[in-house]
Parts: sequence; structure tokens; C-alpha cells
Amino acid sequence: MFLGIDVGGTHTDAVALDESGIAAQAKVRTDHADLLGSVNAALAVILKSVPPGDITQLNLSTTLSTNAIVQGNTEDVGMLVVAGTGINPGEFMLCRDYHALGGAIDHRGSEVERLDEDQARAAIAACRKAGVKVFGCVGKFSTRNPLHENSLRQLIGPLGEGGADAVTLGHELGGRLNFPRRLATAYFNCAVWRVFNQFADAVEQSLERLGLGHVRVNTLKADGGTFPLAQARKMPVQSIFSGPAASVMGIIALCDITHDSVILDIGGTTTDIAVFVDGQPLVEHDGIHIGSHPTLVRALKVRSIGIGGDSAIGVLGETVRVGPNRLGPSQADGVPPGQRPAADARPTLIDALNCTGACAHGNVEASRLAVAAFAARHSISPELLAAQAVEAACEAIYTATRELLDEINDKPVYTIHELLEGRRVAPRRVYVMGGPAQAMKEPLRQRFELFTVVPEHSGVANAIGAALTRNTASLELFADTEKGVMFIPALSHRENVPRNYSLQEASRDALNHLLAHLSEMGVFADRDNAQVNHASSFNMVSDGVTTGRNIRVKCQIKPGVAFVLNGQGEGGR
Repeated sequence: MFLGIDVGGTHTDAVALDESGIAAQAKVRTDHADLLGSVNAALAVILKSVPPGDITQLNLSTTLSTNAIVQGNTEDVGMLVVAGTGINPGEFMLCRDYHALGGAIDHRGSEVERLDEDQARAAIAACRKAGVKVFGCVGKFSTRNPLHENSLRQLIGPLGEGGADAVTLGHELGGRLNFPRRLATAYFNCAVWRVFNQFADAVEQSLERLGLGHVRVNTLKADGGTFPLAQARKMPVQSIFSGPAASVMGIIALCDITHDSVILDIGGTTTDIAVFVDGQPLVEHDGIHIGSHPTLVRALKVRSIGIGGDSAIGVLGETVRVGPNRLGPSQADGVPPGQRPAADARPTLIDALNCTGACAHGNVEASRLAVAAFAARHSISPELLAAQAVEAACEAIYTATRELLDEINDKPVYTIHELLEGRRVAPRRVYVMGGPAQAMKEPLRQRFELFTVVPEHSGVANAIGAALTRNTASLELFADTEKGVMFIPALSHRENVPRNYSLQEASRDALNHLLAHLSEMGVFADRDNAQVNHASSFNMVSDGVTTGRNIRVKCQIKPGVAFVLNGQGEGGR
């Protein structure tokens, strides 16, 4: 049986399921001061109905890494940077302990200037004196030759024995040649390494205590796949923005989407907006931005706005607004039955939906009292306030969706499987999920003027997506037949190849290494789900004579779900 847990901004959802359907589900409030407590509370509910021995796999989606960055709960990082010639590394300074070192590798992987090891030792000593325990080592062309990064790793010393607690090498982050993105990705990976690993330790201890020590544990990635917890410990940056990915994969598991569609996941704090083209979700091809910094973290293309069930209602002049602030739970959830809300209570979107009759969530009377009191303070009728609040929320979601679609239609469209050039996205359906989904269905249908679907189990669709998401991985292979060398940066693999090494052989080798890598991690991957999504070969010419070929191959295990829940389709409910 599969177990999925999604730690959201407002609720932590969990489901246990197999191909016959959902065996148990849970929804508890997320305690941001104790995310592990939220996970344990959800697990406790599940285990009341499902024996621990029946569960074989746990997929976990967590806001931990994202929250750590947003809240500044990160640690100091020592960045050791070898930029070489033609670029000023000081323009990309990310932190206090940032050291640019002498040395250079050229674009073909040849060392043209040796690493200044004396300078490197001094930089490492300065970092240690400042109390730094995690290091990022990045060279501009390390994906072609990681010599300098590997040398820095050796100079830092053994992990946990007077050296560092963790070291991120830039070439292990992927094969793309983008120095600023590689720097930022290495930095953030180090910055959240400790907080993620402490959480992972606690999760494993909890699972052992609950009789789930045998369970395979995976973590969701931003690209709509999962990777084993052991791998996530090394690359926690990949778990950033995994919540929206769980939403997208949940819709894939619940609905057979074939048209251009808009996906709306309305949570307690935010609404996540995604777009499907021909039934496939779109991706951020170049990588997401973390703050103002572009990274190499590949992610599903999702836009988040501050509209959720707990978003506070406000009035500015004669205009009713909803969000982006969340000042606490709705009055329907925060006021116990039989009690009245505080005189100055701020109602929320859920309270407004209760008042319009769209739903009857929690303490409906508390919602009505809070809306009435707030409306009176602004000289407006409660009925009009509630109706305009719902309308304002729908308008904000619609506007953000149109802006996202305009952005998508201004440049090439990348789905999780391929590039669709010249394709203009024109949604024909809207799929709504999350706690307020059913209550918001009709108002959203009227605003979008599109067929609108709320699938069964929409309230825990994120957890379903988390549970069923497959393991994914990708790698890039480079070959220089003039030098007779093939290199796979992410695996630190390098071998000699003959001068007649072909693009076809490179594609075969890339897929074989990818599958072997997953097998070594204990992950089964069906070869049918492996694909080459880029392959190129360019002749290298000197004095009018072809001297060799420069080959690049990128392959991946396609994102997807283990199976689709029975009985689901386009119609929903």
C-alpha cells in the first residue's frame, strides 16, 4: 500500500491507498514550529485504519526547505568559486563567506590554469574560523572537467572529521553550462542541508517507533517526481516547491486530462495555478528562481497567489478584497461550537462561502456572526460583503491565471516530455482541488466561462499525488571524440571512448547509466519510462579538417504516477 503525506501551508494531508482505492485519509493543521509533529499527527490517524505492515512506501512532500529559505532559517555557507577567465565572480556573490580562487578549465574541459591551492587553503581556513560547516565548490566549466571541484573537496577534508559536515560540488547538480545558476543552486543546497537532514533523521526515527521502519521513503521534487530520502539528504534543494508538484500529480492521478486545461489548487493560504497542454503539465525549462536568484532546479510551472480559504477579507474604500494576508484560521475553524467570535474578528474566504450558502464548513454560525460584525463596521450588508468577497477571490485567481497564460504564450512551451514550438495554449477546462474546491466551483465557472471540474477526493488530492508519484531522475552525457573522452557530470563518471563514438552509442550509454544509477539507489525504473529528450552532435574542425565530434545527450525517467485511481475521468463531480 502507498502512503502519501503533503505538508502544506495550512493543513497536512495524508492518504493510504492502493489500486482498489483509498483505505484511509487524514487532514490535520500544520504546525510550522513543529512540522514533524504535523506528520506524526497525520500518521496516527492513518494507522488507526491501516496496519503498519500493509504500507510499503511513503512519499513525503514538505514545505521545510522552502520555509527555511523564506524565513531565513538557513546556515552560513562557504562558497569556493573557480570562475576562470572572461567573467567576474564577484558579480555573483551570494553570501559573506564567498571566495573567488585562481584556476581555469576551458569549455572543452582542458585545464588552462592550475587551481591555486594555497589560495584555496587560506579560504577554507577563513571559513572554518567563521564557523562554517557546509561548503559549495563551483567551477565555471566543471561539467566538462570536475578536476578543480574534486581538488577543493579533498582540501576541505573528510566529512565530519575536522572537515565539513556537507560539501556540494557544482558538477553533480547537472550538466547544463550556466555558471550563475550553478552557483545559486549549490549555495541553496548547502544552506538548507542541515535543517532538511535533521528533519529526515526525525522522520526515520518516528517511522521506526510506529512500526514503519521497513517502509521505503521518498521525497517529492519540484519537477513532479520523487527521489529516495537518502538522495534527498544530499540534494535537499530539489525538494523546494514540492507542494505545487504534488497538486499537479494529484490531478494526473484523479483525472484523465486530454485538453489544454487550468489546474487550481485552493489551499488554506494560497492558490497554486498550473497549466496543462494536450494533457501534459508545463515545466520551468531553465529552472526556478529562489528569491531573485535563478537556479538549475527543474520544476513544474506553477504560479502561487495569496488567496486561500483562510485569507482575510478586507475593505478598502468601497472595494472588498480577499488576501493576500492570512491572519489565522477562519472563524469557522477557530471558534469552537457554541462560542462567539471576538468582536474585532476578521472573517475569511471560508467564512464568506459559509454565508453565501456555498458550503457549511465548521462553525457556520461563527462565520455568520463574524461577517455580520465586520460588515457593520464598514456600513455594508453581510450578504453583499460575503458575495463580493467570493467574487474578489475569483477575480484575483482569474487575473493571475490570465497573466500566467500570457507569459506562457509569449515563449516556447515545454511540457514534462517535450518542447512544443509555436503552440498557443487555449484552456478548455478548469480543474479545481483543495478544501474549498466544491464551494468555489460555481463562482469560478462563471468567471472563467469554462467547463469546471471538481474531482472526487479533491480535498486530499495533494496527498494522493504525493503517494502515487514515480521516482524520476535525469542526467546529461558529454563526449569529445577528438580527446576520446565521455563524461557524465551528475555521476562523476568519466571514461575513454573511440574516435568513431556515435550519437546513437551516446544515447544508449546515457540511458544505461541512468537506469543503473537508479538501480544502485534501490529504485526500480521501467525502461519504457526512460527517454532521451535531447541529443546533438557537432563536428569540430581544425584547418578545414574534421578532428572529432562534440556530443551531448540528455535523458530522463519521465514524471508520472504509479497508477490512476479507478473510476475517475473528465467529469469529476
